[in-house]
Amino acid sequence: MERSAAIVTGAARGIGRAIALRLARDGFRILIADLNLAQARLVCDEIITAGGEAVAVRTDVADEATCASCVEHALENYGRIDVLVNDAAIFADLVRRPLWEIEVAEWDRVFGVNVRGMWLMMKAVFPAMRDQGSGSIIYVSSNTFLSGVPGFAHYDASKGAVVGLTRSAARELGEMNIRVNCIMPGLTRTEVERTVDEPDRYDQLLRSQSIKRVSVPDDLVGTVAFLASSDSSFMTGQALTIDGGNTFH
Repeated sequence: MERSAAIVTGAARGIGRAIALRLARDGFRILIADLNLAQARLVCDEIITAGGEAVAVRTDVADEATCASCVEHALENYGRIDVLVNDAAIFADLVRRPLWEIEVAEWDRVFGVNVRGMWLMMKAVFPAMRDQGSGSIIYVSSNTFLSGVPGFAHYDASKGAVVGLTRSAARELGEMNIRVNCIMPGLTRTEVERTVDEPDRYDQLLRSQSIKRVSVPDDLVGTVAFLASSDSSFMTGQALTIDGGNTFH
């Protein structure tokens, strides 16, 4: 039986890397799609060393041509695409500032990756999933859409748009047996250095969370694995919050 294949964007580091490693352990053949090709290849090496199968493709999700090329590579290597995990996003290098001080260029940059990139990758994988009669598309949004974080109007708005895109796409693609869901993590500690991490931010979160520990990528990957599997075959259009009980909806 042919093994399932998954594309994971933004998988060279952080949450995307953890998702790619988990799906590989679950038996998926993985395509690592990331701007940082050298780092993406290191993740491929991790997967291959553990007995899995992976390839890396330099991908700018904000660019339609490279999204199409990414999908072509997946089909050339694996012959199918069963899962798309859209994790690539701009966040780590953002500087907190009032909404009236955000430059138009920065607003457009955030939306170009965080929203247009999600749509373009979905658009690129759609023909393959339609033709094979199945697929699972998983977006990574954020719980900031639910709570609103001062100083991140562009980021919060972009992640809210991802939830809207999830719901609209679920309606349009459901009759083709393509499922679309998203996860909404809270602030998650990874190896990535981020200008947005204020010294007391994690302490603030622990006071508001129901579960009193800081989130790490492994707290998220089980839910993604569930959405990628047949265990969620009758589930679509949903936004699942994974933030230790910080926000409820």
